[in-house]
Amino acid sequence: MIVAFSVSPAASDDTGSVSAAVAAAVRIVRESGLPNETSSMFTSIEGEWDEVMDVVKRAVAAVSEASPRTSLVLKADIRPGFTGQLTAKVDRVEEHLRQA
Repeated sequence: MIVAFSVSPAASDDTGSVSAAVAAAVRIVRESGLPNETSSMFTSIEGEWDEVMDVVKRAVAAVSEASPRTSLVLKADIRPGFTGQLTAKVDRVEEHLRQA
């Protein structure tokens, strides 16, 4: 499965930034050892249900340390039997673009 999620504290620091809290979440994802990518809006992670959801839960907990209220947006692509889809899905789209 691939999960794309965004986690952020509801309250920013005194400069209006949430980047330190988000970095704590991204650090947990990267240290998980699961395939992952981070963009300006979401972090995507690929693995089995339990391991992915454990990482998301720990990322939320890390952000929650910075704020009493936390926002989580999550989208999942659940496709049993498929791995390596974090990049393969994008590769297939790029192939179609090259052919057009």
